Amino acid sequence: MPGCGGPAGLASPSGPPPPLARRPAAAAAAASRMARRPELLCGAAALLAGAFLAALKVTCSRAKDVTMPAKLPVNFFSSTSPVIDFFLGQLDHAELVRQDSEVTLFFFYAPWCGQSIAAREDIEKVAISLADQVLFVAINCWWNQGRCRKQKHFFYFPVIYLYHRSFGPIEYKGPLNAVYIEKFVRRVMTPLLYISSQSSLQRFLSSYEPGVLGYFEFNHSPQPPGYLTFFTSALHSLHKDYLGTIHFGVITDKLIAKEIPLTNSGSVYLHRHINTSLLYPHEAMNYTAENICRWALENQETFVRWLRPHGGKSLLLNNELKKGPALFLFLPFDPLAENQPLVDEISSLALAYSSCNRSGPGGPGTDHLWGGGGGGETSATAIPLPLAEPFPVSPSPCCNTVLLPPQLPAISRTHNVCELCVNQSVGVQPSRLGSPHCSFFEIEAALDSFYLKERTFLQVVSKSASLCSNFLSFYSPFSYYTACCRTVPRGTLGLFGSPSTPLLPLEMAFSSRGKRWTEEPPRSTPHIEVRDGLLLDGSVPRSDLTGLSCRTNKTLNLYLLDSNLFWMYAERLGAPKVASLKEFAVIVDLKEEAHYVLGQGQALIRSHLETFIRNYSVVYSPLKRCLVGHTRPAHSGAQHRIREVATDTFQEVVLRSDKDVLLLYYAPWCGFCAALNHVFIQLARILPNNFIVARVDVSQNDLPWEFMTDHLPNILFFPLQRKEQSVKFPEDFPVTLPNLLRFLLRHTSPPPPGAGSQPDLLQGRLSLLEREIQQLRVEARALREAQALLRAQLSEARKEEQRLQRESQALQKQQGALQTLYNQKARELAEVAGKLQELAQASQTLLAENTLLKVLLASVERKRGAELESGLAQEEAGLVVPAGEKNENAPLETRIASEHSKENWTE
Repeated sequence: MPGCGGPAGLASPSGPPPPLARRPAAAAAAASRMARRPELLCGAAALLAGAFLAALKVTCSRAKDVTMPAKLPVNFFSSTSPVIDFFLGQLDHAELVRQDSEVTLFFFYAPWCGQSIAAREDIEKVAISLADQVLFVAINCWWNQGRCRKQKHFFYFPVIYLYHRSFGPIEYKGPLNAVYIEKFVRRVMTPLLYISSQSSLQRFLSSYEPGVLGYFEFNHSPQPPGYLTFFTSALHSLHKDYLGTIHFGVITDKLIAKEIPLTNSGSVYLHRHINTSLLYPHEAMNYTAENICRWALENQETFVRWLRPHGGKSLLLNNELKKGPALFLFLPFDPLAENQPLVDEISSLALAYSSCNRSGPGGPGTDHLWGGGGGGETSATAIPLPLAEPFPVSPSPCCNTVLLPPQLPAISRTHNVCELCVNQSVGVQPSRLGSPHCSFFEIEAALDSFYLKERTFLQVVSKSASLCSNFLSFYSPFSYYTACCRTVPRGTLGLFGSPSTPLLPLEMAFSSRGKRWTEEPPRSTPHIEVRDGLLLDGSVPRSDLTGLSCRTNKTLNLYLLDSNLFWMYAERLGAPKVASLKEFAVIVDLKEEAHYVLGQGQALIRSHLETFIRNYSVVYSPLKRCLVGHTRPAHSGAQHRIREVATDTFQEVVLRSDKDVLLLYYAPWCGFCAALNHVFIQLARILPNNFIVARVDVSQNDLPWEFMTDHLPNILFFPLQRKEQSVKFPEDFPVTLPNLLRFLLRHTSPPPPGAGSQPDLLQGRLSLLEREIQQLRVEARALREAQALLRAQLSEARKEEQRLQRESQALQKQQGALQTLYNQKARELAEVAGKLQELAQASQTLLAENTLLKVLLASVERKRGAELESGLAQEEAGLVVPAGEKNENAPLETRIASEHSKENWTE
């Protein structure tokens, strides 16, 4: 590893060089060479300086580690668990262990992942159950030093891979639940079901899931040709479809294979319930595992499908709902159970519903009229004939007398009763059942066709005249019906009937598009939930639903969901949150933005589901749209002046109220809605008691179509006497208190006639409101003026603030200059003070020297005076000494003082 102080290439391979003190001779020689060649010394110095600068730059520019290094991982599974835990991410060790097992499950996890922690217990349960047959391996694929993290790049955790010997990986994407994981592991363990008897063959073929059978003779060889390819194709199907919708089986008995029939060894057979079953085309396609799997997936038929959303962001439900209306059946499901009676019953219902090639009007005996290909495609189309053209009538048609709703625009103007008779065309063979009456569904189809074509025979006739017309059936070209309409007094509506038809409860009238035309909520005939007493023969044949998906324009796709895992979806669609038996059926129509719920009091059995599907399939369906609502806790007190409206209280508070109602549509996530709260609170305080200010959370409450909105916020006003004529607040007007008051005054209901003093009271309230509006206007004008004055003051204050900021900046600059000048003068003064101090010291020295000189001078003068006196005395005595001699014979101190005094004089 290179050192931190310099490059790694300077060190010798055998180790670091010895210190310089241990090699004095070499150092001396090098020093002598550098002394002889000074350019060498300069180059070495420059090189060392550059190396030092580079090392210093790298050291200073390198970011320092501010995070704590990751701790070593620990075991994710306990030591007693049958799961082998490679918590250091040893993927290579896991691959070596996998080679010794036939089936291996790899559980890739991250220790911090919540789903990995939640699935750990389920993996242990499956491992305890299958530890003697399957090897369970867990690998920490998050440890950054492990091989798994370096080789695998997963975008989510946990990830489950299964290997069957050398085949794999097969990724499991289903629910992280022990029973579902164990079911999938068992499918990988035994991808082929061995058909050993006719009963097992019958069970395999009667399953609602698609089935692929292969016939192989094991008599001649222990491993017949093509068997391994077929075995691998079963694993391929699990790899492409984790739900395992296609079952693969193998037949080894020649007699059992003839039942399908399969005669040649290596033949592959795809069983289909509705369309014709297929044999694998060996001549057109190569016999490979991928081709067999792709052929089975492309040609399978699924009339009922399991949905298993994984709980995250997914388009699974959205993609399925885009295909058309869907029937979702929520039921408790155990994947490991051997018998599923409820699933089998629903599957048989779905099979009958989708069996289009058996849905001819004449029953099973007329299958040739509908073609052998299935899929609901008929060989003929309905060609409408002129209404006056007669039809040959069969001897015993079935008839039904019905009432006409008054809202129908054509016949209802002049007639109120019609008699419908269903007849068969000439040339159609009778049903093998030999039933003399038409089925319940044929009456429904005739009625729907009559409603659709009702406009075509609008004629201006008197109320006493009858109007009869012939029509081709809307659903089948092989039958027609006769409609005879007339007017009957309302008092005798329940007393008439047809000789060929039993009397029906005619007071149960039809409703169109959910609108009422009587005082009580109407009941419908024959679109009913309870069928007692409404059928021609007392019961509905089981074949009524057969092929219905191809005889209606409202075809349903059937889906199954496990209510133990996905009950939250059922709750959002209207199921109760607390249910003893988690069974729920709902039809969702994304195009119509509606869903219909099977009554909670009805069990999830075939008869109820058949009625539910038939009632939806008719054109004028009696099913009521389910409105899911969320009731908030009610607030009491005068401070809560705005009423909270929910789905179940909308009719009572808004439509049936004896007051004018102003309704606000909002949602919690709508910021503009929250900004209007204070306006509506003020409005609720101002309005009198004959007004109601309410709001509805449309994100949690469904309303009828005519009362829904496409944007938020939205405001509707429902006048007292004109609830059906609701008025929308204009979008281009700002939502302010004056605008709302003008809107209410403009659209308030007029007072009822003969109300006495009510107009005066209303007029007084209106005048009070007008005065309050005027006061509000004056206040608003004063507020606007105050706002303008405040804006002017704020502008002046801002200008003054800017001027002060500029002055402050100038003062700061001057202060800086003064500070610099002060510092300069201080330095100069310090220098002058130093010089003055030096001068003072020199003056003191000179003063001391001057004093000494004065003393010396005085002493010299005294001596000189003494000498003069002595000289005078000698002269007087006659002794004359020359001047030079006197000086030479004078003492040394005297001569020095004399010379010193001379020097001072000279200076």
